[in-house]
Amino acid sequence: LRPMLGIGRLACGDQRYLELPEGTWSFRHYLELLNGGWLGSILQSLGLAVAVGLVSTALAFLFATGIWLEPRYRVALTSVVLLPMIVPQVVSAMSIYYLGAKVQQLDTLIGVGFGHLMMALPYSLIAMLVAYSRLDTSLYKASRSLGAGLWMTIRQVLMPNVKVGMAGSFFMAFIMSWEEVVVTLFTSGLNVITLPKRIWDGLRYNLDPAIAAVSTLMIFITLVVLLVRVYRHDKNADSPGR
Repeated sequence: LRPMLGIGRLACGDQRYLELPEGTWSFRHYLELLNGGWLGSILQSLGLAVAVGLVSTALAFLFATGIWLEPRYRVALTSVVLLPMIVPQVVSAMSIYYLGAKVQQLDTLIGVGFGHLMMALPYSLIAMLVAYSRLDTSLYKASRSLGAGLWMTIRQVLMPNVKVGMAGSFFMAFIMSWEEVVVTLFTSGLNVITLPKRIWDGLRYNLDPAIAAVSTLMIFITLVVLLVRVYRHDKNADSPGR
């Protein structure tokens, strides 16, 4: 915990650069996160992460459903989708950069979001494949034999049974987009500056103390989420009938 406390201490001074404060304490670097570029970067990253999470979850669900129903080419198709996990990230980023340049979508939310989607989709797919691996195809066959159409079966039979996998798929894609920096460096510029890119630029050029402030807040939010998760797990474990 001492390194975490040290990061918080870096953000509580009045200094212009990232260094241990001397003298008075100040929270002006935390207030900077609510103004100007930092707030814009946080909102951009949050919007991209939500959009990528939704699109990635939808694509992963459709893909996993397809190969679950027709597993003939499952290995080949899955290998293609999982390629971004195998190929070095810089190579993937360069490929996305050249594609974005051809369609004139560099330094746009669509272009950056597409890059994030390509990197997040494999992780979403893995979560969906795990959910489908526990599902018996007899459910699908029984639903169709009783007269339900394809989309009704997907909506009322399959989706309720893989909802945990869909939640995990969204979470994985959200996190991958939120922290993505390599693809963002290749595909963004002056118009799209996500939070990881702003942190990168701050460390590279001026050692902005606001970096310590945003890091402290992210650590705090993570700890709160973990504590809430542990509390709910313990509460459910102590509940009767569980």
